[in-house]
Amino acid sequence: MKNQTAILSTAYLAPIQYYSKLKNYSNCIIEHYEHLPKQTFRSRCDIYSPNGILTLSIPLVKRNQRQVIKDVKISNEYDWQKLHWRSLESCYRRSPFFEYFEDDLKGFYLEKKFDFLIDFNETIQNEIFTLLKLKPNFIFSTEYHNNYENVDDFRNIISPKKSLSLDVDFTPPTYIQVFENKLGFIPNLSIVDLLFNLGSRALENI
Repeated sequence: MKNQTAILSTAYLAPIQYYSKLKNYSNCIIEHYEHLPKQTFRSRCDIYSPNGILTLSIPLVKRNQRQVIKDVKISNEYDWQKLHWRSLESCYRRSPFFEYFEDDLKGFYLEKKFDFLIDFNETIQNEIFTLLKLKPNFIFSTEYHNNYENVDDFRNIISPKKSLSLDVDFTPPTYIQVFENKLGFIPNLSIVDLLFNLGSRALENI
């Protein structure tokens, strides 16, 4: 950790690495004004299925290249929320704490509809903060800057396409996962993997 402030992208059920920044930095900035890159945690998350990593992706309305992320809309042409919830259920029903958190999360998938990606991400992230008992100090960006002074920039480092070795301050926690005996341990999955497997001990392992 080089500075006191980190900048992060928005994220959908972000990986543990992302939450480690919200926990360990004194201040965080969450980006609202970048253009949306493809195939990132901004609109997808990785969970542990019986066959290994399963990626859940939020479908987005076709957009122009100049559209900033705060204006990106979710495509609700099919019931992706129900599909995601069924996937979470089937993957984690056997985990120690799924039933404990089930009622806190299923409303985001079975009851509420969202028009904008960033609204969905932030609303469910606020619930994750509550479940983790994490109280990060963060603000949202008000304009885009390619570079920041005295800020550690993780917008493109926390990515399914980037090696964890690029983040020298992050060591993925190890813990017992539902399908570990079959497929081995998979590091740095979505925060829900940690939450469903460790419950109230999740935060101390970030």
